[in-house]
Amino acid sequence: MKKNWQTVVIVGAQWGDEGKGKVTDFYAKQTDYVVRFQGGNNAGHTIVYDGKVLKLHLLPSGVLHSRNKVVIGNGVVIDPKVLFKEISKLKKMGIKINLLVSDRAHLIFPFHVTMDAAGENLSAKKNLAALSTNRGIWPTYSDKTGRVGIRVIDLVNPQIFKKKLDLLFEIQKKKLSAIYNHRGKLDKQKIYRQYQLYAKKLKKHIGDVSLELNQALAKGKKVMFEGAQGAMLDLDHGVYPYTTSSNTTVGGACTGTGVPPQKIDKVIGVAKAYLSRVGGGPLPSEQKNSIGDKIREIGGEYGTTTGRPRRIGWLDLVQLRLAKRVNGLDSLAITKIDVLNNFEEVKVCVAYRVGQKVIKEMPADLSIYEKCRPVYRSFPGWKIQDTTNKKQTSSKFQITNKSQIPNYKQLPQNMRKYLEFIEKEIRVPIEMVSIGAEREATIIK
Repeated sequence: MKKNWQTVVIVGAQWGDEGKGKVTDFYAKQTDYVVRFQGGNNAGHTIVYDGKVLKLHLLPSGVLHSRNKVVIGNGVVIDPKVLFKEISKLKKMGIKINLLVSDRAHLIFPFHVTMDAAGENLSAKKNLAALSTNRGIWPTYSDKTGRVGIRVIDLVNPQIFKKKLDLLFEIQKKKLSAIYNHRGKLDKQKIYRQYQLYAKKLKKHIGDVSLELNQALAKGKKVMFEGAQGAMLDLDHGVYPYTTSSNTTVGGACTGTGVPPQKIDKVIGVAKAYLSRVGGGPLPSEQKNSIGDKIREIGGEYGTTTGRPRRIGWLDLVQLRLAKRVNGLDSLAITKIDVLNNFEEVKVCVAYRVGQKVIKEMPADLSIYEKCRPVYRSFPGWKIQDTTNKKQTSSKFQITNKSQIPNYKQLPQNMRKYLEFIEKEIRVPIEMVSIGAEREATIIK
């Protein structure tokens, strides 16, 4: 486990919603820069701040630490309306923001949001819907790869912006009409005027992210790269097509910021002690029963962005093996293990059975993956006791101040056996265990 690092990448090791917000918030206090490198406002990080629940969708979680400069990298797609709404919310809370936005990041427009919803409806008719968040993410990435997208730097040059908007607007209008039979009205002039207002507000934040980060590293500054979603949603390595539209794995930190791979010192994968996801597709360890319902309710498993109930399953080590391999994980942060307190039995999926064959690695072939059935290892559950008076509680660690936080050896023996089994099977050390939503409820192993 790497103790001395200048750069650290924190990535989701499952299907997103792993609790990365709390982990990034914890490590952000040690850094000078916190950088979001991919995705858009289709992702959300939830942080408990000063007793309040704060939900962020575009701004990095490190914004809560005043010493940090928060950065939105070129790999992110930005809806300016959402960005300024978040900035306004934080300012009302008295939080000052030192923000840098990449001049190379691409912009989301209202017609992208319309296209997103239209595309999802068409996919649903063919039973291929991935349950999009309808935030305009994939159409924006599509325009980016089609080389007709509009970047942040274009926004501050009115003539260039108008020329590019004229082209993109016509392309999207024709697509919506011809492919998706869309008959709604799109007001190009209204979009132009609104985005010119955004340009005035955004101009002071725009800069060359790659240049600033590399210069900061040369000066010895510490940088944390914050991912959105999780490894199984990666466009290349996830369960395609039930993925997001960007690279959620560690390579995205380099391409999404312009920092070279040899400057990455450490990669932390975040995983829940169980499994959850929002979206369609196979999920071998899914629990469509009272156990899944119980975990969902205790864990508050509803999407940060959409509010949709998440699908729940037992921890899947087959998926974690893939996340380890493609990310080169140096360590794991296990979150929400307190949700499993006082269960009589806890299970872990260690492999898949396909017919008579047992496999331990993720298949790329969706027709095979759909047939995968979980092979479980069962563990006895654990009861939780207050560390101050030894009385058994209903489900949570009773933490009212920092002195009551147990160290790793004070955790229930069966919980430690569960965690150590994960370490042994994945061959990645666990360095953090989260036992509650609060900042203080964090154990460094």
